[in-house]
Amino acid sequence: MIPVVTPEEMRRIDEAALEPTEVLVERAGAAVARAVVRRLGGVYGRRVVVVAGKGNNGADGRCAARRLAARGVRCVVVDPDVSSVPACDLVVDAAYGTGFHGEYKAPSVGGAPVLAVDIPSGVDGLTGESSPFAVRASSTVTFAALKPGLLFTDRAGSVEVVDIGLEVSGARIHVVEDDDVVLPSRGRSTHKWETAVLVVAGSPGMMGAPLLVARGAMRAGSGYVRLAAGDDVPPGIEAVAVRRPVTGWASALDVDRFRAVVIGPGLGGEVTDEVRSFVAAVDKPMVIDADGLNALAGDAAAVLSQRRAPTVLTPHDGEFARLAGDEVGPDRIGEARALAVATGAVVLLKGSTTVVAGPDRRVLVSVSGGPQLATAGTGDVLAGMVGAFLAQGLDALEAAAFAAHAHGAASRPGMVAGDLPELVGEWLFGG
Repeated sequence: MIPVVTPEEMRRIDEAALEPTEVLVERAGAAVARAVVRRLGGVYGRRVVVVAGKGNNGADGRCAARRLAARGVRCVVVDPDVSSVPACDLVVDAAYGTGFHGEYKAPSVGGAPVLAVDIPSGVDGLTGESSPFAVRASSTVTFAALKPGLLFTDRAGSVEVVDIGLEVSGARIHVVEDDDVVLPSRGRSTHKWETAVLVVAGSPGMMGAPLLVARGAMRAGSGYVRLAAGDDVPPGIEAVAVRRPVTGWASALDVDRFRAVVIGPGLGGEVTDEVRSFVAAVDKPMVIDADGLNALAGDAAAVLSQRRAPTVLTPHDGEFARLAGDEVGPDRIGEARALAVATGAVVLLKGSTTVVAGPDRRVLVSVSGGPQLATAGTGDVLAGMVGAFLAQGLDALEAAAFAAHAHGAASRPGMVAGDLPELVGEWLFGG
């Protein structure tokens, strides 16, 4: 996993450095210079403009300019307040770093690519917010660890994390990578009930979502899925399906043998009391999604405080606002953390960058998603995947984050939600 530190945490890391600032600047400048040469494909006849501010970010840029000039690159260093830069092959943005606040109007670069130092100038290091005039980089070299702002902006381009000798320990935020997604091994004698998932979902006219949940759970490794549906299940579903009673199902459903439960998709709007009773009473790891989340709106913390088993909430922005009582603010990591602490549940806040926060304030982030997931039903597949990972024994934070990562990594342009379970199975287990 890749560590992520906030601007405030990065400031403390800098202050605790065992080596002088001048040494760290030389290392950072050398890393920037190497990145410039790689992007230019050489040094002969190349022209580079470095926009350098007054702080350490600017010092990194000036060091890079000096090193590039020593290698034969024609370098010009300009102040951040210029309106445009001379014609060149590449611009190095070293105007302002992660500690910058306010708005910055970047100079016109005349179409030249921009390499940003640490973070594109004018982009908030915590939230990724920026004005329309902030730097738009094609690539960014950042030091020691990722910064949250780099995960929530489209202005950083490709991001390279460079070690310059700073000690990053105890990071509470990490980005999940492909190799991190490891499921518990299953012995030869494993039987289907050891990874069984109960899906409580669906209602008359709303059976598409629960079918996707069930298929997502099966393709993500559940050995047995039972779909307790509020309507007849059409043919072609591999899960075992039972008809859920119209009322009183919170106490009627048999949950004892299941390792995890997914509740919510397609339940409809008249289930608030049943959902709350079921969530409070069932002592199994549980994923609450869609209409299950809506049923908790207003007093989620009170309902969830009655639970002893792990809980995963999977809201999109609208559902999050109903749970938290306010819209998601620009600090998505902070917002997800606050809701996780308030409810005692793991919160999976969906987005192009998905934030998974635990009540212990640990955060795992998935950046594998893309526009191909912006199609109806993909969230239902994700809910089933989280349920399957819980049933296989992963802790709630990892189950949610690993599922989010696999969900995005397996997706393909042009797919629809019905394609995704098979793609997930191939990504996880080969095919």
